[in-house]
Amino acid sequence: MTGFDERLLAGLGVFTAIADAGSFAAAGEQLDMSQSGVSRAVARLERRLGVRLFDRTTRVVSLTEEGRRFHARVLPLLAGLEDAANDAGMGRTLVRGRLRVQLDPFFSRMALGPRIGEFLRLHPGLTLDLVTRDHLGDMVADGFDLAVRFGHLPDSTLVARKLLDTRILTVAAPAYLARHGRPATPQAIARDGHACIDFRDSATGRPFPWEFHRKRQRLQVPTDGRLIVNDAGTLLSTCLAGYGIAQIMDFGTRALLDAGQLVELFPDWPDERFPLHAIHPSRHQVPAKVQAFLRFVVGVVEAGDQ
Repeated sequence: MTGFDERLLAGLGVFTAIADAGSFAAAGEQLDMSQSGVSRAVARLERRLGVRLFDRTTRVVSLTEEGRRFHARVLPLLAGLEDAANDAGMGRTLVRGRLRVQLDPFFSRMALGPRIGEFLRLHPGLTLDLVTRDHLGDMVADGFDLAVRFGHLPDSTLVARKLLDTRILTVAAPAYLARHGRPATPQAIARDGHACIDFRDSATGRPFPWEFHRKRQRLQVPTDGRLIVNDAGTLLSTCLAGYGIAQIMDFGTRALLDAGQLVELFPDWPDERFPLHAIHPSRHQVPAKVQAFLRFVVGVVEAGDQ
C-alpha cells in the first residue's frame, strides 16, 4: 500500500501541472523547477504507483490510459486540499468559527457580561464559549484560545499582555462603620479587633495578605478573619451588608463608592495595585477571532477604568 507523505504530494502537484500545461518544460516554468527536476519527480511518482502516467515523444507528452484515470481521481482531491488551505488561512483574517475563552469570574460578571452581546452582534460568524473559573490551569490542554485573568502570573511559555493595574482599596459599608467606628490607621484594624472578610488566593489556597502601599512604604496587617471567601461577588455583598471590612479592586466597583454604599478607609495609602492580563498560547499567527476579542476586552477595560 502506498503511504501518503510530502514527496508524494509534491509529485502529485508536478503530475497535474504537466497534464494541464501539456509539456514538462511548461510545467517546470509554472512550478519554477528545472526540466530535469520535473522528469525526476514524475519518475519517482511512476515508480511509487507502479504505472506509466505519460507517453513521451520528442515533441508530444500525453497521458496514458492509467494516467487519465489517475488524473480524474487526483484533481478534485488536490482542489479540496487547496480549498482547505485557503479556508485555514482565512482564519487569520476573518472573525468566524468557535472561540473558547477562560475568564476571571469577577471580570466576567462586573465588566464583560453586560457588554458581550455587543461583541457578538459585531461578529455574526462567531460562536463564543465563555468559561469562568478561579484559576488559570493548563489553558492549552483545556482547549482555550484566550484567557483574561486578574493576578500575578507564574513564569510560563504563554504570552501575557497586561491590560491594567487596578488599585486595591480597603472599604466598609456605612452601617458597619456606624456600629464599630472607623479605624484611623491600617494597624487599627488588628488592634481594635475589626471584623475582616478575607479572600482566598486560588494559587496558594491561603487568604491574600492585607497589604498597604504608599510610595516606598509597605505595611502588612494581620486580620485573623473568621470569614474567608473565594468569590468576589460574595465578598462585595457581605461587605455591603455591613458584616465587616474588605479589600476590593477599584476596577468594577467605583460606582459603589461614588454612590456612598462603600467607604474607602485609607485613601492616604493609595499605591497597592493588582494586574489584569490577557493570556494566549502563542504570539505567532494569532487568529483574527482572538485579536478581535482582545480588542473588545481592551475597550471594555478602558471604559471600566474611567
